[in-house]
Amino acid sequence: MNDLISILYGVLQGITEFLPVSSSAHLALLPHFFHFKDPGVFFDLAMHVGTALAILVYFFREVSSLLKELAYLFVPGHSGFGKRYWLLNMVISVGATGLFFIFLKHWAEDYGRTPMLISINLVFFGALLYWADRQIESSNMMDKASSWKQAFIIGVVQTIAIFPGVSRSGITITAARFLKISRFEASQYSFLLALPPIFAGIFLKYQETIGSEPLFLWRHVAIGTVVSFIVALLTIHLFLKWIQKVGFKIFFFYRLILAGAIYLLL
Repeated sequence: MNDLISILYGVLQGITEFLPVSSSAHLALLPHFFHFKDPGVFFDLAMHVGTALAILVYFFREVSSLLKELAYLFVPGHSGFGKRYWLLNMVISVGATGLFFIFLKHWAEDYGRTPMLISINLVFFGALLYWADRQIESSNMMDKASSWKQAFIIGVVQTIAIFPGVSRSGITITAARFLKISRFEASQYSFLLALPPIFAGIFLKYQETIGSEPLFLWRHVAIGTVVSFIVALLTIHLFLKWIQKVGFKIFFFYRLILAGAIYLLL
């Protein structure tokens, strides 16, 4: 690995984390195409730190409101700041993800990064997103007391994104669209929902790698993280403006083309 590869990791992560095309698939495939030793899941997660920081910056107002809501959640008589149900629903989603993550973690690490499985996931879950977005009209929101069931479902399906090719943003937006949530709110909820899994994943993976010899230089981690942060800020801004008009059809065709390229080349 060199500095150029680190930059490429950062650019890919910054773009693909928020587009429903699976950032983990793109990162996992880089070593196969450029013929260098895979730096592993921890390096991939480190690239996610850049995109997580971009979420914190871009959605600073929303994150601040959620943190204030959390601080007063258990204060008797306090009516909150208008984000109480949104916060509770996010807690439910994160809890559901964490619960089911335990059962899928080792399967994903042992078998999930194979090119064939990645290509299958790209096609299947891309088609599912396209189908959900076409047939569902928006009528539900995530800031109601009755939406806890929706939050639980979104949290459960988010777990599947541990397999490269599924796409965390893609599968959560797919679930939200099936649950009749608008494109904009589904995307915003999906982006904010990325924060707890990213930081939890980094912490857990770091604990596992203590004492082992890393397959990369920390300079490469820093370069990729900074690049992913900058690219991610631009991607979030353009995606939220564009997706309300265009929809998700183009991402399905991109995933289809990428899966075909993986099958033919790898």
